[in-house]
Amino acid sequence: MSKELADHLQYFSEIGVTGVSRDAKWRKRTAEKVSDTVAETATHHVAAVSDTLDAIKTDIGPACTRCKLCTQGRSQVVFGVGNPNAELMFVGEAPGADEDRLGEPFVGRAGQLLTKIIETMFDCKRADVYIANVIKCRPPENRNPEPDEIATCEPFLHRQIDLIRPRVIVALGTFAAKALLKTESPISRLRGRVHDFRGGTKLIATFHPAFLLRSPDRKRDVWEDMKKVRALLADRD
Repeated sequence: MSKELADHLQYFSEIGVTGVSRDAKWRKRTAEKVSDTVAETATHHVAAVSDTLDAIKTDIGPACTRCKLCTQGRSQVVFGVGNPNAELMFVGEAPGADEDRLGEPFVGRAGQLLTKIIETMFDCKRADVYIANVIKCRPPENRNPEPDEIATCEPFLHRQIDLIRPRVIVALGTFAAKALLKTESPISRLRGRVHDFRGGTKLIATFHPAFLLRSPDRKRDVWEDMKKVRALLADRD
């Protein structure tokens, strides 16, 4: 069975079609009935995904103690925000001070720049995409996450990705790109290319917004990367 056929059968199953009849009357069902079924199913699907993301958040807990970051000054777990059915997902490194205080990823100066990029390049609101980090607690002094911390948090990020099923993931910065792609290659070698990631999702690596605040001359590179993302989202083949 081809993947395309399997996907069609799965889709019909999800909207309540349990079989096909040779009866001509069956084939003359009104479009309104089918449309209502699809709309109702879509509503339930959004709720189910949201509930499941909430379940992941509950699994982590508001005061996770799975790794040493719980004893190193973090205030709270920063889970992720956005549209649970987003086609586009951004993944950064770890929460910073503002994120740790407010409990939401990318809310400081770097987050404001990310929001501007989203609104400018994709003509949508921040809430239309999904934003998360490789790890969900702030490392002390914003140091890079350590291997044991990544190993502890990574399954939760993968569960988020598998549920949201974005068409494109943007890895923000060297660390996020290396962690997601399991490579030691520098961001200079990873950006500008389309990488395959987890079940057909495409991944684009680019500079972190915080880096752009320090090196505004690299904004043109990010602009070119986002044009690639936009092209991938527009390609429906």
